[in-house]
This record gives sequence, structure tokens and C-alpha cells, in this order.
Amino acid sequence: MTPPDSPEVELDPKFQAAVQRLHRSTVIGRWLVVIGLWLTIGAWSLWELRYPISLMQDYFTWAALRHGLISNLPATVGLGFCIGMTLSVLVWQSRNILFGLPIEEQQKLEQTVLKIRQQGQSHPMWKWIEPSEKS
Repeated sequence: MTPPDSPEVELDPKFQAAVQRLHRSTVIGRWLVVIGLWLTIGAWSLWELRYPISLMQDYFTWAALRHGLISNLPATVGLGFCIGMTLSVLVWQSRNILFGLPIEEQQKLEQTVLKIRQQGQSHPMWKWIEPSEKS
């Protein structure tokens, strides 16, 4: 098999399509993790903060917000974790859209595609990377 930095691999349109499919599945996977976090930890955190939130709906002050978050530390940490993961995926995807993939990340994706191709159909990502060609 040719190394990932050889010109033959870079020019192969099927290989580049497989790299793009792997990147797309990575993006989908990251968003699924974020959705899962919001559905579990985020929902629990908001449920735990329901009383301070209901008070702040009537009389919002920054002091009430601070007290509500400090008095429910586990829920605050969970909410912060969900917000942090969401922002990190947003920044990561925005960087990739605006500036393209960094060279290191592109090479890592190429090496992963080569490993998947080398293992063949027994690899769990095979059907995501190499779609079946039905005519």
C-alpha cells in the first residue's frame, strides 16, 4: 500500500472521497456526543436548577444567578460541561469551515482511511468509508 503522503494517494479521487466521508462521520459523531450530553447531563442540570430559574424569571439579579449557581454546584458543573463541549465543537467546526482542515488533521484522516482499507470489511467504519457500489 502507498504511504499517505505519496502523490498517487493525494490525487486518487476515491481516496479523497473516503477521507471526506471519514471527516463527515467525525463531525456527526461529535455532534451526537454533544446532543447526548445535553439530553442527559444538561437536562439533569437544568432540572436541578429549576427553583433558582423560577425565582429569576420573576426577579432577575446577577446576585440571584450567582447564588443559584453556587448553591447547586454539581448542576453548575454539569451545565458548564455541556456548554463547554458545545462551544468546543462549534469552534472546531467553524475553524474547519473557514480555514480548512489543518495539515496534521488531514494527514491523520488519511492514515486512518489507509488503516481502515488495510483491515477491510472487518473494520467497524468500513461501510462508512467505502460505500458499496451498486449499479
